[in-house]
Amino acid sequence: MIRLQLKQRLADFTLDLDLTLPGRGVTAIVGPSGSGKTTLLRCIAGLERAAEARIEVNGNCWQDSERAVWLPPHQRALGYVFQEASLFPHLDVQGNLDYGRRRSRSPASDSQTAQIIKLLGIGHLLKRGTASLSGGERQRVGIARALLGSPGLLLMDEPLTALDPQRKAEILPYLERLHAELDIPLLYVSHAPDEVARLADHLVLLNNGRMQASGPLQALLPRLDLPLAHSDDARVVLEGVVSGYRSAYQLLSLRLAGDEHLHVIHGELPPGTRVRVAVQARDVSLVLEQPQHSSMLNRLPATVCAVETIADAAQVLVRLDVQGQPLLARVTRFSADQLELHPGQTLWAQIKAVALLSQAAGPPSSRFATTIAASAPDQ
Repeated sequence: MIRLQLKQRLADFTLDLDLTLPGRGVTAIVGPSGSGKTTLLRCIAGLERAAEARIEVNGNCWQDSERAVWLPPHQRALGYVFQEASLFPHLDVQGNLDYGRRRSRSPASDSQTAQIIKLLGIGHLLKRGTASLSGGERQRVGIARALLGSPGLLLMDEPLTALDPQRKAEILPYLERLHAELDIPLLYVSHAPDEVARLADHLVLLNNGRMQASGPLQALLPRLDLPLAHSDDARVVLEGVVSGYRSAYQLLSLRLAGDEHLHVIHGELPPGTRVRVAVQARDVSLVLEQPQHSSMLNRLPATVCAVETIADAAQVLVRLDVQGQPLLARVTRFSADQLELHPGQTLWAQIKAVALLSQAAGPPSSRFATTIAASAPDQ
């Protein structure tokens, strides 16, 4: 568990937070520019000393202003990955990794080092100079260097912002591996909804230095009282279990709650594999009766929970319940009136299978993985 009580006053801004976050998994920190995301990470890392603070990470106290406890950055068991990897240009990749091990009081063992190198796919880069690395390769080396210090907490401040879409698509699968295999908490600052939907378990929404909301990702994304649902790329995350695969069509079937099924274009995965899929509100259409002949493969029975007109008054945001899982639909106000949408109404939500594909550049194997995060089959 991570306990954060912070009050940091800057010239015209005050960060004032009281947060309890999970001690494992990925917590995404989102909010508009200037909301305090980077300041929060810098205070946790000790790069800024908050005037009033209590910072505890899985039982270890790093700062407590009431008891005059303060650990400088080098004594905090953390790794920090910035927007730019900031590798040492005079060292090759192996030298940068060795530096990461040396700076820690409890560095990774040889076997752990080999595991991290394999996890991030950088074994073939060890003898390379840093100047010859692509942006994605630089970030993977930077992440490995941070992990080799055996941190109890990993901080990432918009690590993919400086990358073009192709490099971003290249590195996201490695971040997913970290999510699946690391047993430490990761705080991930991002402006990108696709990254958040793909990687995060928990979500913290900041605004003007205050916490607007904090909770599980799937609970916060569909909330109509939060700005995330009102953005142009609003989305929710559905979870399912692989129930079948049609190889001739590259079509993966997922069983959702209530024995409903979702069909997604994807490579084959073993039956029983748990998968989550991001569904954008603008890719959901609504019909009152079950469609019999439609090119939309995904037709889910749903109940209307809430209907809210969006600021420009031309569109309506509809929150739906699909057998216990929330779904958002963005439709025109004209359509909402024609369908007489209202809470409690039962209808059908349609989602194109192709709408669940990633739009990122790259080979098919990486394109599909940009939208879907898979874990091992249940035992």
